[in-house]
Amino acid sequence: MRDNNTITGIASGMGGGIGIIRISGNQSLEIVGKVFRTKKYIDKIHGKLNDGFTWDCNYFFKKQTHTISYGFIIDGNSIVDEVIVLLMKAPNSYTKEDVIEIDAHGGPFVVKKILEILLKNGAKLAEPGEFTKRAFLNGRIDLSQAEAVMKIISSKSNFALDSAVKQLEGRVSVYIEGIRQELLHNLGFIEAALDDPEHYNLDEYREDILTSIEDKINKLSTLLKCFDDGRMKSEGINTVIVGKPNAGKSSLMNLLLDEERAIVTNVAGTTRDIIEETVYLDNIVLNLVDTAGIHKTNNLVENIGVDRAVQYLKKADFVIYVVDSSVSLDAADKQIINLLKDKVGVVLMNKSDLNVKLSEDDIKRNLDWDCIEFSNETKQGLQKLSDYIKNSFLHGDITFNDQVYLTNIRHKEAVEEALNSLIQVRDSINLGMPEDFLTIDMMDAYKKLGLINGETASEDLINKIFKDFCMGK
Repeated sequence: MRDNNTITGIASGMGGGIGIIRISGNQSLEIVGKVFRTKKYIDKIHGKLNDGFTWDCNYFFKKQTHTISYGFIIDGNSIVDEVIVLLMKAPNSYTKEDVIEIDAHGGPFVVKKILEILLKNGAKLAEPGEFTKRAFLNGRIDLSQAEAVMKIISSKSNFALDSAVKQLEGRVSVYIEGIRQELLHNLGFIEAALDDPEHYNLDEYREDILTSIEDKINKLSTLLKCFDDGRMKSEGINTVIVGKPNAGKSSLMNLLLDEERAIVTNVAGTTRDIIEETVYLDNIVLNLVDTAGIHKTNNLVENIGVDRAVQYLKKADFVIYVVDSSVSLDAADKQIINLLKDKVGVVLMNKSDLNVKLSEDDIKRNLDWDCIEFSNETKQGLQKLSDYIKNSFLHGDITFNDQVYLTNIRHKEAVEEALNSLIQVRDSINLGMPEDFLTIDMMDAYKKLGLINGETASEDLINKIFKDFCMGK
Protein backbone atom coordinates (compact mmCIF):
# COMPACT_ATOMS: atom_id res chain seq x y z
CA MET A 1 0.00 0.00 0.00
CA ARG A 2 2.98 2.34 0.39
CA ASP A 3 3.55 4.95 -2.30
CA ASN A 4 7.05 6.22 -3.07
CA ASN A 5 5.79 9.28 -4.93
CA THR A 6 6.55 12.69 -3.48
CA ILE A 7 3.23 14.43 -2.93
CA THR A 8 2.27 18.07 -2.49
CA GLY A 9 -0.88 19.97 -1.66
CA ILE A 10 -2.26 23.22 -0.25
CA ALA A 11 -2.51 22.72 3.51
CA SER A 12 -4.27 25.98 4.47
CA GLY A 13 -7.50 27.75 3.68
CA MET A 14 -7.43 29.93 0.58
CA GLY A 15 -7.43 33.70 0.87
CA GLY A 16 -5.92 34.13 4.33
CA GLY A 17 -2.83 36.12 5.24
CA ILE A 18 -0.58 33.06 4.86
CA GLY A 19 -0.86 30.15 2.45
CA ILE A 20 0.84 26.86 3.30
CA ILE A 21 1.98 24.38 0.68
CA ARG A 22 3.11 21.01 2.04
CA ILE A 23 5.36 18.49 0.28
CA SER A 24 6.24 14.99 1.55
CA GLY A 25 8.35 12.16 0.18
CA ASN A 26 11.92 11.13 -0.61
CA GLN A 27 12.31 13.83 -3.29
CA SER A 28 10.96 16.71 -1.19
CA LEU A 29 14.36 18.21 -0.38
CA GLU A 30 15.51 17.94 -3.98
CA ILE A 31 12.35 19.45 -5.50
CA VAL A 32 12.14 22.42 -3.14
CA GLY A 33 15.90 22.91 -3.46
CA LYS A 34 15.44 23.51 -7.18
CA VAL A 35 12.89 26.29 -6.76
CA PHE A 36 14.05 28.02 -3.56
CA ARG A 37 16.67 30.76 -3.28
CA THR A 38 17.92 32.50 -0.15
CA LYS A 39 17.77 36.27 0.18
CA LYS A 40 21.58 36.31 0.40
CA TYR A 41 21.80 34.61 -2.99
CA ILE A 42 19.27 36.98 -4.54
CA ASP A 43 21.08 40.00 -3.13
CA LYS A 44 24.40 38.80 -4.62
CA ILE A 45 23.11 38.70 -8.13
CA HIS A 46 20.94 41.81 -7.70
CA GLY A 47 17.87 40.08 -9.03
CA LYS A 48 19.70 38.54 -12.02
CA LEU A 49 19.44 34.79 -11.71
CA ASN A 50 21.92 33.95 -14.50
CA ASP A 51 25.00 36.15 -14.12
CA GLY A 52 27.54 33.57 -12.98
CA PHE A 53 26.48 32.70 -9.46
CA THR A 54 25.65 29.02 -8.91
CA TRP A 55 22.87 27.87 -6.63
CA ASP A 56 23.39 24.62 -4.73
CA CYS A 57 20.20 22.62 -5.22
CA ASN A 58 21.27 20.37 -2.32
CA TYR A 59 20.67 23.30 0.04
CA PHE A 60 18.09 21.46 2.17
CA PHE A 61 20.11 18.22 2.32
CA LYS A 62 22.81 20.19 4.15
CA LYS A 63 20.40 21.93 6.55
CA GLN A 64 19.60 20.56 9.99
CA THR A 65 16.10 19.16 10.49
CA HIS A 66 13.45 21.36 12.08
CA THR A 67 14.99 24.58 10.86
CA ILE A 68 13.47 27.56 9.06
CA SER A 69 14.84 29.19 5.93
CA TYR A 70 13.86 32.62 4.63
CA GLY A 71 14.00 33.33 0.91
CA PHE A 72 12.10 33.21 -2.37
CA ILE A 73 10.36 30.73 -4.64
CA ILE A 74 11.41 31.10 -8.27
CA ASP A 75 10.01 29.91 -11.56
CA GLY A 76 12.80 29.85 -14.10
CA ASN A 77 14.36 33.33 -13.86
CA SER A 78 11.39 34.95 -12.14
CA ILE A 79 10.77 35.45 -8.45
CA VAL A 80 7.26 34.26 -7.58
CA ASP A 81 6.97 35.02 -3.87
CA GLU A 82 8.84 35.76 -0.67
CA VAL A 83 8.51 32.74 1.64
CA ILE A 84 9.54 30.96 4.80
CA VAL A 85 10.39 27.27 4.43
CA LEU A 86 10.04 24.79 7.32
CA LEU A 87 12.21 21.67 7.03
CA MET A 88 11.30 18.41 8.84
CA LYS A 89 13.48 15.46 7.88
CA ALA A 90 12.44 11.82 8.24
CA PRO A 91 11.51 10.21 10.53
CA ASN A 92 10.66 13.20 12.75
CA SER A 93 7.79 14.59 10.69
CA TYR A 94 4.02 14.27 10.33
CA THR A 95 4.34 11.51 7.71
CA LYS A 96 7.69 10.09 8.95
CA GLU A 97 9.02 11.10 5.52
CA ASP A 98 11.00 14.18 4.53
CA VAL A 99 8.46 17.01 4.79
CA ILE A 100 8.75 20.66 3.78
CA GLU A 101 6.12 23.31 4.35
CA ILE A 102 6.29 26.55 2.40
CA ASP A 103 4.68 29.55 4.08
CA ALA A 104 3.78 31.97 1.30
CA HIS A 105 1.50 34.99 1.06
CA GLY A 106 -2.07 33.78 1.19
CA GLY A 107 -3.45 35.00 -2.11
CA PRO A 108 -5.13 32.14 -4.00
CA PHE A 109 -3.24 32.88 -7.22
CA VAL A 110 0.24 32.87 -5.71
CA VAL A 111 -0.45 29.75 -3.60
CA LYS A 112 -1.69 27.86 -6.65
CA LYS A 113 1.28 29.16 -8.65
CA ILE A 114 3.76 27.70 -6.12
CA LEU A 115 1.84 24.42 -6.14
CA GLU A 116 2.09 24.30 -9.95
CA ILE A 117 5.86 24.94 -9.75
CA LEU A 118 6.33 22.00 -7.37
CA LEU A 119 4.24 19.77 -9.63
CA LYS A 120 6.28 20.87 -12.63
CA ASN A 121 9.46 19.87 -10.81
CA GLY A 122 8.41 16.31 -10.07
CA ALA A 123 5.89 16.28 -7.21
CA LYS A 124 2.50 14.58 -7.50
CA LEU A 125 -0.73 16.25 -6.38
CA ALA A 126 -1.81 14.78 -3.05
CA GLU A 127 -5.18 13.08 -2.80
CA PRO A 128 -7.58 13.99 0.05
CA GLY A 129 -6.09 12.82 3.34
CA GLU A 130 -2.95 11.43 1.72
CA PHE A 131 -0.53 13.08 4.15
CA THR A 132 -2.38 11.57 7.11
CA LYS A 133 -2.70 8.27 5.26
CA ARG A 134 1.09 8.17 4.94
CA ALA A 135 1.41 8.88 8.65
CA PHE A 136 -0.79 5.81 9.22
CA LEU A 137 0.97 3.58 6.69
CA ASN A 138 4.36 4.57 8.06
CA GLY A 139 3.30 3.63 11.58
CA ARG A 140 3.30 7.05 13.24
CA ILE A 141 -0.42 6.86 14.09
CA ASP A 142 -3.06 4.14 13.93
CA LEU A 143 -6.34 4.34 12.03
CA SER A 144 -8.34 5.61 15.00
CA GLN A 145 -5.84 8.43 15.54
CA ALA A 146 -5.95 9.27 11.84
CA GLU A 147 -9.73 9.66 12.01
CA ALA A 148 -9.28 11.93 15.03
CA VAL A 149 -7.40 14.41 12.81
CA MET A 150 -10.54 15.15 10.82
CA LYS A 151 -12.60 15.26 14.01
CA ILE A 152 -10.32 18.02 15.31
CA ILE A 153 -10.72 19.97 12.07
CA SER A 154 -14.51 19.63 12.06
CA SER A 155 -15.10 20.03 15.82
CA LYS A 156 -17.85 22.50 16.73
CA SER A 157 -17.56 22.61 20.51
CA ASN A 158 -15.18 22.16 23.42
CA PHE A 159 -16.51 18.66 23.98
CA ALA A 160 -15.98 17.70 20.33
CA LEU A 161 -12.44 19.07 20.39
CA ASP A 162 -11.69 17.40 23.71
CA SER A 163 -12.91 14.00 22.53
CA ALA A 164 -10.98 14.28 19.25
CA VAL A 165 -7.77 15.22 21.03
CA LYS A 166 -8.10 12.26 23.38
CA GLN A 167 -8.64 9.98 20.39
CA LEU A 168 -5.59 11.48 18.68
CA GLU A 169 -3.57 10.87 21.84
CA GLY A 170 -4.47 7.19 21.48
CA ARG A 171 -6.86 6.80 24.43
CA VAL A 172 -9.37 4.79 22.37
CA SER A 173 -6.66 2.69 20.71
CA VAL A 174 -4.93 1.84 23.99
CA TYR A 175 -8.21 0.86 25.65
CA ILE A 176 -9.32 -1.35 22.75
CA GLU A 177 -5.86 -2.87 22.35
CA GLY A 178 -5.87 -3.80 26.05
CA ILE A 179 -9.04 -5.82 25.49
CA ARG A 180 -7.55 -7.44 22.37
CA GLN A 181 -4.38 -8.49 24.19
CA GLU A 182 -6.37 -10.14 26.98
CA LEU A 183 -8.38 -12.03 24.35
CA LEU A 184 -5.11 -13.07 22.71
CA HIS A 185 -3.84 -14.35 26.08
CA ASN A 186 -6.95 -16.52 26.48
CA LEU A 187 -6.61 -17.79 22.92
CA GLY A 188 -2.99 -18.67 23.56
CA PHE A 189 -3.83 -20.61 26.71
CA ILE A 190 -6.58 -22.58 24.95
CA GLU A 191 -4.27 -23.43 22.04
CA ALA A 192 -1.52 -24.47 24.46
CA ALA A 193 -3.94 -26.69 26.39
CA LEU A 194 -5.11 -28.37 23.21
CA ASP A 195 -1.50 -29.04 22.18
CA ASP A 196 -0.25 -30.06 25.63
CA PRO A 197 -3.16 -31.31 27.77
CA GLU A 198 -0.78 -32.91 30.30
CA HIS A 199 0.50 -29.54 31.50
CA TYR A 200 -2.56 -27.31 30.96
CA ASN A 201 -5.94 -28.16 32.47
CA LEU A 202 -8.69 -26.40 30.53
CA ASP A 203 -11.44 -27.66 32.82
CA GLU A 204 -9.99 -25.67 35.69
CA TYR A 205 -9.29 -22.66 33.47
CA ARG A 206 -12.83 -22.42 32.01
CA GLU A 207 -14.04 -20.41 35.01
CA ASP A 208 -11.16 -17.96 34.60
CA ILE A 209 -11.93 -17.58 30.88
CA LEU A 210 -15.61 -17.01 31.67
CA THR A 211 -14.69 -14.29 34.20
CA SER A 212 -12.39 -12.66 31.66
CA ILE A 213 -15.03 -12.77 28.90
CA GLU A 214 -17.69 -11.32 31.24
CA ASP A 215 -15.32 -8.44 31.99
CA LYS A 216 -14.82 -7.76 28.27
CA ILE A 217 -18.56 -7.93 27.63
CA ASN A 218 -19.15 -5.34 30.37
CA LYS A 219 -16.45 -3.02 29.02
CA LEU A 220 -17.75 -3.16 25.44
CA SER A 221 -21.36 -2.81 26.62
CA THR A 222 -20.42 0.34 28.53
CA LEU A 223 -18.79 1.82 25.42
CA LEU A 224 -21.95 1.18 23.41
CA LYS A 225 -24.21 2.50 26.17
CA CYS A 226 -22.36 5.82 26.14
CA PHE A 227 -22.14 6.09 22.35
CA ASP A 228 -25.27 8.15 21.65
CA ASP A 229 -24.46 10.58 24.45
CA GLY A 230 -20.89 10.98 23.20
CA ARG A 231 -21.94 11.34 19.57
CA MET A 232 -24.50 14.03 20.33
CA LYS A 233 -22.10 16.04 22.47
CA SER A 234 -19.35 15.65 19.87
CA GLU A 235 -21.24 16.07 16.58
CA GLY A 236 -24.30 17.96 17.76
CA ILE A 237 -27.85 17.06 18.75
CA ASN A 238 -30.10 16.40 15.76
CA THR A 239 -33.00 18.62 16.80
CA VAL A 240 -36.21 18.75 14.78
CA ILE A 241 -38.89 21.42 15.15
CA VAL A 242 -42.35 20.01 14.42
CA GLY A 243 -45.89 21.28 14.62
CA LYS A 244 -48.91 21.89 12.50
CA PRO A 245 -48.95 24.77 9.96
CA ASN A 246 -48.81 28.30 11.41
CA ALA A 247 -47.91 27.09 14.91
CA GLY A 248 -44.76 29.23 14.93
CA LYS A 249 -42.02 26.77 13.96
CA SER A 250 -40.22 29.05 11.51
CA SER A 251 -40.45 32.00 13.89
CA LEU A 252 -38.80 29.85 16.56
CA MET A 253 -36.07 28.89 14.09
CA ASN A 254 -35.38 32.58 13.37
CA LEU A 255 -35.43 33.36 17.08
CA LEU A 256 -32.88 30.68 17.93
CA LEU A 257 -30.65 31.75 15.03
CA ASP A 258 -31.16 35.45 15.77
CA GLU A 259 -31.71 36.09 12.06
CA GLU A 260 -34.50 35.90 9.48
CA ARG A 261 -33.51 32.51 8.07
CA ALA A 262 -36.99 31.08 7.46
CA ILE A 263 -39.86 32.85 5.69
CA VAL A 264 -42.61 33.78 8.14
CA THR A 265 -46.10 34.88 7.08
CA ASN A 266 -49.66 34.61 8.37
CA VAL A 267 -50.37 32.14 5.59
CA ALA A 268 -50.38 28.54 6.87
CA GLY A 269 -47.99 26.15 5.11
CA THR A 270 -45.32 28.71 4.18
CA THR A 271 -42.49 26.22 4.97
CA ARG A 272 -42.68 23.37 2.49
CA ASP A 273 -39.09 22.13 2.55
CA ILE A 274 -36.49 21.32 5.17
CA ILE A 275 -34.32 24.16 6.54
CA GLU A 276 -31.14 23.08 8.38
CA GLU A 277 -28.89 25.31 10.52
CA THR A 278 -26.47 25.02 13.43
CA VAL A 279 -27.27 26.69 16.75
CA TYR A 280 -24.88 27.02 19.70
CA LEU A 281 -26.21 27.03 23.27
CA ASP A 282 -23.04 27.56 25.31
CA ASN A 283 -21.22 24.24 24.75
CA ILE A 284 -24.24 22.46 23.27
CA VAL A 285 -24.49 22.24 19.47
CA LEU A 286 -27.94 21.84 17.93
CA ASN A 287 -28.18 20.58 14.38
CA LEU A 288 -31.52 22.35 14.02
CA VAL A 289 -34.12 21.38 11.41
CA ASP A 290 -37.26 23.36 10.65
CA THR A 291 -39.89 21.20 8.96
CA ALA A 292 -43.10 21.69 7.04
CA GLY A 293 -46.28 21.74 9.11
CA ILE A 294 -47.56 18.18 9.55
CA HIS A 295 -51.19 17.82 8.53
CA LYS A 296 -53.34 16.10 5.95
CA THR A 297 -53.44 17.96 2.64
CA ASN A 298 -54.27 17.36 -1.00
CA ASN A 299 -51.52 19.74 -2.13
CA LEU A 300 -48.77 17.70 -3.84
CA VAL A 301 -45.92 20.01 -2.82
CA GLU A 302 -47.11 20.26 0.78
CA ASN A 303 -47.41 16.47 0.96
CA ILE A 304 -43.77 16.10 -0.08
CA GLY A 305 -42.80 18.54 2.68
CA VAL A 306 -44.87 16.63 5.24
CA ASP A 307 -43.28 13.32 4.21
CA ARG A 308 -39.81 14.82 4.62
CA ALA A 309 -40.75 16.19 8.03
CA VAL A 310 -41.80 12.71 9.16
CA GLN A 311 -38.54 11.18 7.89
CA TYR A 312 -36.42 13.73 9.74
CA LEU A 313 -38.52 13.21 12.85
CA LYS A 314 -37.71 9.50 12.85
CA LYS A 315 -33.95 10.26 12.96
CA ALA A 316 -34.16 13.05 15.54
CA ASP A 317 -32.26 12.94 18.84
CA PHE A 318 -34.51 15.66 20.28
CA VAL A 319 -37.82 17.19 19.20
CA ILE A 320 -39.24 20.63 19.86
CA TYR A 321 -43.00 20.29 19.39
CA VAL A 322 -44.52 23.73 18.82
CA VAL A 323 -48.24 23.98 19.57
CA ASP A 324 -50.53 26.95 19.10
CA SER A 325 -51.93 27.47 22.61
CA SER A 326 -54.47 30.00 21.33
CA VAL A 327 -56.49 27.12 19.83
CA SER A 328 -57.46 23.66 21.05
CA LEU A 329 -55.75 20.48 19.92
CA ASP A 330 -57.08 19.29 16.60
CA ALA A 331 -56.65 16.36 14.22
CA ALA A 332 -53.28 17.64 13.00
CA ASP A 333 -51.97 17.80 16.57
CA LYS A 334 -53.22 14.26 17.23
CA GLN A 335 -51.41 13.10 14.07
CA ILE A 336 -48.17 14.67 15.29
CA ILE A 337 -48.54 13.35 18.85
CA ASN A 338 -48.85 9.79 17.53
CA LEU A 339 -45.48 10.27 15.81
CA LEU A 340 -43.86 11.51 19.04
CA LYS A 341 -44.76 8.66 21.39
CA ASP A 342 -41.28 7.06 21.36
CA LYS A 343 -39.26 10.26 20.95
CA VAL A 344 -37.53 12.59 23.41
CA GLY A 345 -38.42 16.26 23.43
CA VAL A 346 -40.24 19.23 24.89
CA VAL A 347 -43.53 20.98 24.10
CA LEU A 348 -43.45 24.72 23.41
CA MET A 349 -46.88 26.18 24.12
CA ASN A 350 -46.49 29.07 21.71
CA LYS A 351 -48.63 32.22 21.48
CA SER A 352 -49.03 32.24 25.25
CA ASP A 353 -49.30 36.03 25.02
CA LEU A 354 -52.67 35.65 23.28
CA ASN A 355 -56.01 34.37 24.56
CA VAL A 356 -54.90 30.89 25.73
CA LYS A 357 -57.29 28.03 25.05
CA LEU A 358 -54.88 25.12 25.57
CA SER A 359 -53.56 24.06 28.98
CA GLU A 360 -50.61 21.95 30.01
CA ASP A 361 -53.06 19.32 31.29
CA ASP A 362 -54.55 19.08 27.80
CA ILE A 363 -51.08 18.24 26.49
CA LYS A 364 -50.23 15.84 29.33
CA ARG A 365 -53.36 13.79 28.66
CA ASN A 366 -52.00 13.07 25.21
CA LEU A 367 -48.20 13.32 25.52
CA ASP A 368 -46.10 12.93 28.68
CA TRP A 369 -43.55 15.64 27.88
CA ASP A 370 -42.53 18.73 29.79
CA CYS A 371 -44.22 21.93 28.60
CA ILE A 372 -42.83 25.46 28.38
CA GLU A 373 -45.06 28.52 28.00
CA PHE A 374 -43.65 30.41 25.06
CA SER A 375 -44.12 33.40 22.79
CA ASN A 376 -42.16 34.09 19.64
CA GLU A 377 -43.38 37.69 19.79
CA THR A 378 -42.29 38.57 23.33
CA LYS A 379 -39.50 35.93 23.63
CA GLN A 380 -41.17 34.64 26.78
CA GLY A 381 -39.77 31.18 27.55
CA LEU A 382 -36.71 31.47 25.28
CA GLN A 383 -34.20 31.32 28.14
CA LYS A 384 -36.19 28.52 29.77
CA LEU A 385 -36.03 26.52 26.52
CA SER A 386 -32.28 27.08 26.28
CA ASP A 387 -31.76 26.01 29.90
CA TYR A 388 -34.01 22.98 29.42
CA ILE A 389 -31.97 21.71 26.46
CA LYS A 390 -28.64 22.34 28.21
CA ASN A 391 -29.81 20.58 31.38
CA SER A 392 -31.10 17.65 29.33
CA PHE A 393 -27.79 17.00 27.58
CA LEU A 394 -25.04 18.33 29.85
CA HIS A 395 -25.38 15.39 32.20
CA GLY A 396 -25.00 11.66 32.16
CA ASP A 397 -22.02 9.35 32.04
CA ILE A 398 -19.91 11.35 29.60
CA THR A 399 -18.19 14.50 30.81
CA PHE A 400 -14.82 16.19 30.39
CA ASN A 401 -12.79 13.49 32.11
CA ASP A 402 -10.45 10.63 31.30
CA GLN A 403 -13.22 8.19 30.45
CA VAL A 404 -12.85 6.42 27.10
CA TYR A 405 -15.89 6.67 24.85
CA LEU A 406 -16.82 6.23 21.20
CA THR A 407 -18.10 8.96 18.89
CA ASN A 408 -17.41 7.25 15.56
CA ILE A 409 -20.13 5.09 13.98
CA ARG A 410 -17.48 2.82 12.40
CA HIS A 411 -16.00 2.13 15.83
CA LYS A 412 -19.47 1.48 17.25
CA GLU A 413 -20.24 -1.12 14.58
CA ALA A 414 -16.93 -2.89 15.21
CA VAL A 415 -17.59 -2.99 18.97
CA GLU A 416 -21.13 -4.29 18.41
CA GLU A 417 -19.87 -7.15 16.26
CA ALA A 418 -17.10 -7.97 18.74
CA LEU A 419 -19.60 -7.90 21.61
CA ASN A 420 -21.90 -10.35 19.81
CA SER A 421 -18.97 -12.74 19.30
CA LEU A 422 -18.01 -12.56 23.00
CA ILE A 423 -21.60 -13.25 24.03
CA GLN A 424 -21.36 -16.37 21.85
CA VAL A 425 -18.16 -17.33 23.70
CA ARG A 426 -19.89 -16.89 27.06
CA ASP A 427 -22.86 -18.97 25.96
CA SER A 428 -20.58 -21.71 24.62
CA ILE A 429 -18.68 -21.89 27.94
CA ASN A 430 -21.94 -22.12 29.90
CA LEU A 431 -23.17 -24.88 27.58
CA GLY A 432 -19.90 -26.79 27.93
CA MET A 433 -19.14 -26.58 24.21
CA PRO A 434 -15.77 -27.79 22.84
CA GLU A 435 -12.85 -25.38 22.93
CA ASP A 436 -12.89 -24.94 19.14
CA PHE A 437 -16.18 -23.07 19.46
CA LEU A 438 -14.59 -20.70 21.96
CA THR A 439 -11.54 -19.90 19.87
CA ILE A 440 -13.50 -19.21 16.65
CA ASP A 441 -15.72 -16.57 18.27
CA MET A 442 -12.91 -15.18 20.40
CA MET A 443 -10.70 -14.70 17.34
CA ASP A 444 -13.59 -13.07 15.51
CA ALA A 445 -13.95 -10.54 18.35
CA TYR A 446 -10.19 -9.94 18.28
CA LYS A 447 -10.30 -9.19 14.54
CA LYS A 448 -13.39 -6.99 14.74
CA LEU A 449 -11.76 -4.80 17.42
CA GLY A 450 -8.67 -4.66 15.21
CA LEU A 451 -10.71 -2.72 12.67
CA ILE A 452 -10.70 0.25 15.04
CA ASN A 453 -6.93 0.78 15.07
CA GLY A 454 -6.58 -0.49 11.50
CA GLU A 455 -4.63 -3.65 12.25
CA THR A 456 -7.22 -5.87 10.55
CA ALA A 457 -8.73 -3.24 8.22
CA SER A 458 -8.82 -3.96 4.49
CA GLU A 459 -7.20 -1.69 1.93
CA ASP A 460 -10.64 -0.74 0.60
CA LEU A 461 -11.78 0.36 4.07
CA ILE A 462 -8.63 2.40 4.62
CA ASN A 463 -8.98 4.12 1.24
CA LYS A 464 -12.64 4.90 1.95
CA ILE A 465 -11.81 6.52 5.29
CA PHE A 466 -9.12 8.80 3.87
CA LYS A 467 -11.23 9.88 0.90
CA ASP A 468 -13.47 11.70 3.39
CA PHE A 469 -10.54 13.90 4.45
CA CYS A 470 -9.96 17.43 3.21
CA MET A 471 -7.26 18.25 0.67
CA GLY A 472 -3.77 18.90 2.03
CA LYS A 473 -4.32 16.98 5.26
